[in-house]
Amino acid sequence: MNISFTKKQEDYILDQVASGDYQNNSEVVRDALRLHKLYRDKVLEDLKKAIEEGWDGPDSKMTMAEIIASKM
Repeated sequence: MNISFTKKQEDYILDQVASGDYQNNSEVVRDALRLHKLYRDKVLEDLKKAIEEGWDGPDSKMTMAEIIASKM
């Protein structure tokens, strides 16, 4: 597998290793992927919960245009 990083990302990875929190670049990337999975799973869980609450909740008296306008 070949992965490319921006200069800013490379610098961040190197800084993390230099701080002593990680022993090598791979540890930083593996930790970032673990955290990304946790974050993504949480976002999807929250979204599914909000959709369920919407389906199970009372019907709105507002039109679609009114709902959109209220969010602007």
